[in-house]
This record gives sequence, C-alpha cells and structure tokens, in this order.
Amino acid sequence: MSTKRTVRYRAAGGVVLDAEGRVLLLERDVVRHGRLVHEVRLPKGHVEPDESDREAALREVREESGYDDLAILADLGTGRTEFDFQGKHVVRDDHYFLMCLRSPSWVGPQVNPSGEEALFRVVWAANLEAAQGLLTFDSEREFVRRAQAWFERQGGDMP
Repeated sequence: MSTKRTVRYRAAGGVVLDAEGRVLLLERDVVRHGRLVHEVRLPKGHVEPDESDREAALREVREESGYDDLAILADLGTGRTEFDFQGKHVVRDDHYFLMCLRSPSWVGPQVNPSGEEALFRVVWAANLEAAQGLLTFDSEREFVRRAQAWFERQGGDMP
C-alpha cells in the first residue's frame, strides 16, 4: 500500500478549433524529475469551487492561450488521470469541451508570470489528426478522438 498522500481535483479544458479546422495546443519546456522535457498539451486547469466545469473550461482556455472569443460546440465528457508528482499521488478528473474560436482576436495569456503556465506557447496543429500526433499525453489524445467522433456523427463538417 502506498504511503503517498492522495490529492484529488477536477480540471476542465477545451479542444479548440479555429475557422480553418486547426487545433489550438500549448507547448512548454519544463523540468520534470530533474530533467528538461518538452510537453504539448490541451488547455485546461482547475475547476474553482464557485464555477461549473463549462465556466472553468472557458476561463482556463482564455487564461492559458490568450484567446477569448470562444463558443462551446459539444461536451466531450470526462476522464480520470492518475500520476505521482512531488511525493503525492494525484487523481484528476478531466472534463473537456469541444470549442470553436469565433474570432482570431488575441488578448494574451492571463497567468501568473512566475507559474509553470507562463511557460506555455500557443501552437496550432493543422487538424485533429495532426493534434493527436503532437500531444504528449494519451489522456488528452482521447479527447481529440472524441472530438473527431463528434464531427463524424455531425456529418464531418468542421467549423
């Protein structure tokens, strides 16, 4: 039995497409276990006690990417991710939404300049399939697959 303290929290985020069908991703170089690693992620973050998952997803995408003219197209459901980090066992329930960027206006990220989120840089994958190939974590690839399945059920039309 593990002696690590378990930390549980909810996170919400988005699979965001622009008018050309490109997918918004965030990349950063961060130190993990004493070595520098390159990560490509979907935007997401903690759900605050006073907000819904939808509100948190929109806020987190806005804060981390700097894009704020967003619309939710579909609920992509939830998934659980577990990992060990800094001596703790983390259990995170992720809730993602399929979003479209309604306009390309960019206001800039709104994050703590000394936090890890400040290391994020926006990158655009050419499409959902390309995004799957770029993402670092399988758990996030799953939500991109769910977005693809949603579009297939809708007849394949992208925003």
